[in-house]
Amino acid sequence: MGKLRIAVPTKTRAGLEDVVSEVFGKAKTFTIVDIEDDEVKNVQVIDNPATSYEYGAGPVAVKTLTDLKVNLVISVELGPGASSLLEHYGISRFSVKPNTKVADSIKEALSKLKTEQI
Repeated sequence: MGKLRIAVPTKTRAGLEDVVSEVFGKAKTFTIVDIEDDEVKNVQVIDNPATSYEYGAGPVAVKTLTDLKVNLVISVELGPGASSLLEHYGISRFSVKPNTKVADSIKEALSKLKTEQI
């Protein structure tokens, strides 16, 4: 599969043990995971600069992830603005159920990537 940089909107700073946030644009943090040959190579947690925005948080979050060269976003739900911007920047999306652990969501996405395009 090669290299992949995944972003997951998260609730805290617990890395792979954290759970996927129900919200994307206003998530407290993003867990950024670098995958190489199906193995986790690096995990970093960043604060979401848009978490306190009343409006327009989704596009700001997408811009942040674009600047970090993310290839795939795993989330529970995306608004229409964030969704179309991710598509515009060629960032794939994968949906999971609320409160899925980050590590489990990554395994699920990688498994799906092997069998079909997401």
